[in-house]
Amino acid sequence: MYVCVIELNLIVEQSNSTTATATTNSHQWSEMDASMNANAGIGGSGGNGILVPQTNDTAGTTGVDDPKQDLNQVINSIQKTLGLIHQLYLTVSSFNAGSQLPLLQRLNALVMELDNMAKLSDKCNIQVPMEVFNLIDDGKNPDEFTRDVINSCIAKNQITKGKTDTFKSLRKHLLDELEQAFPDEVESYREIRAASAAETKRLAQAQSTLPNGDVKVKPEF
Repeated sequence: MYVCVIELNLIVEQSNSTTATATTNSHQWSEMDASMNANAGIGGSGGNGILVPQTNDTAGTTGVDDPKQDLNQVINSIQKTLGLIHQLYLTVSSFNAGSQLPLLQRLNALVMELDNMAKLSDKCNIQVPMEVFNLIDDGKNPDEFTRDVINSCIAKNQITKGKTDTFKSLRKHLLDELEQAFPDEVESYREIRAASAAETKRLAQAQSTLPNGDVKVKPEF
């Protein structure tokens, strides 16, 4: 009889210890949820540590498709997804018997947010060069792509400018040679060019009310 009483006491103490551990874990997960949600601004947390997913605040505010607003919604969804992944990492890294329910809740919230992100991305028509993704995969700054594009444009612009200057020099040289051989014909050509340039300038001034403004024409003689 004495042995049975001892075993019964041990069982009761073990049960109380298990209950206290589960209660402590529940409070820890609740405090962790509150801290993470306060920092990341993602979802809410109930008293039992269950993550309550928060819907997109700007998803149904207006029926007008605004590209900038659509992009902001996708950015907010990405930030929420990153916060959920971080919370999921914390749950898995310190997983125990009491964290089974928070783990399932965070998995469901992550799936819901990924689905929301996919729906929001359908409204955004943004073309991103593959080179940017390659730089990100290599651990480099994607701004390097912009720098390389600008440097490439500058180099091509210099090449084009060099060709333009060469043709201008050739044209001037030909006019000088023709003026020595055929002075009358070159004079007539200059008059035709001047009249054509004046007519083009007049037409440009008549279209000065266009959004692109006046078209400046530089006559070349």
